[in-house]
Amino acid sequence: MELRQLRYFVEVAEREHMTEAAENLHVAQSAVSLQISKLEDELGVTLFERVGRNLKLTDIGRTFLFHIKKALQDIDYAKSKVEEYLDPDHGTVKVAYPSSFANHILPTVISNFKLRYPDVKFHLRQGTYAYLRHAVKNGDINIAFMGPAPSDDAELKVHILFTEKFYVLAPIHHRFADREEISLHELKNDDFVLFSEGFILRKIVIDACSQAGFLPNITSEGEDIDAIKGLVSAGIGLSILPENTLYHSTPRMTKKIRITQPDVSRSVGIIASKTRQLAPSERIFYQFVTEYFSKLQGFNQ
Repeated sequence: MELRQLRYFVEVAEREHMTEAAENLHVAQSAVSLQISKLEDELGVTLFERVGRNLKLTDIGRTFLFHIKKALQDIDYAKSKVEEYLDPDHGTVKVAYPSSFANHILPTVISNFKLRYPDVKFHLRQGTYAYLRHAVKNGDINIAFMGPAPSDDAELKVHILFTEKFYVLAPIHHRFADREEISLHELKNDDFVLFSEGFILRKIVIDACSQAGFLPNITSEGEDIDAIKGLVSAGIGLSILPENTLYHSTPRMTKKIRITQPDVSRSVGIIASKTRQLAPSERIFYQFVTEYFSKLQGFNQ
């Protein structure tokens, strides 16, 4: 069974006419007829029956057409992926990221990348810290942004992009809202709005509070940066968030306060598998990201 035979079969089945099919395929009618006959001989069934001057599919012919069309679509898609792979300027980059990167880091990087490679497409996936590590290892995705960047995983290639501080985000009417900086232990009696269990940002905050001598009184939880900010804005409690999530401006009815003690920060990096090769377009993106932040760091120094 040849791919050419299957394409001829689909063309004849859809046009129900041998001559029209041959004309559309730009081949002789005899060639189409010969390949259809060979296909029927190989399968041992009759795919068409003649009705007047037209050809109609038999019952088994209709069943065969349904599955062959799906198979040809898969083959064409696979071929397009190979062509895409060989042309990095028109490829697809699969990237995963935590929710804290969604509002500033990821849009900034991709928009700058697209200025240079406008035809590259992106497949984006958001997930927790544990999910991102697992997904890169098992091949579900090939590149992920992470914070903090893992430093103890032999299966991952990790490139540190920058380090960022965490800030207190407090309601505008909080007693310390007029302060520019604060020691974390001063908030030991406050209510906190944090991420839910399983989120790395929750662990970072709890560890920092523990270092300051107390465990935070968590009165509300969320799974999205904007939800956390909204709860703080509503006066439900205060939160501690990474700097990039507050980059453009603080939410309405809130105040951003710098933490002096202890040092609350995280490394931010990009990861890939050590055991799998990146596709050409992904290699270009990975290299672009590392160079972009390297230049940014040099500019800021």
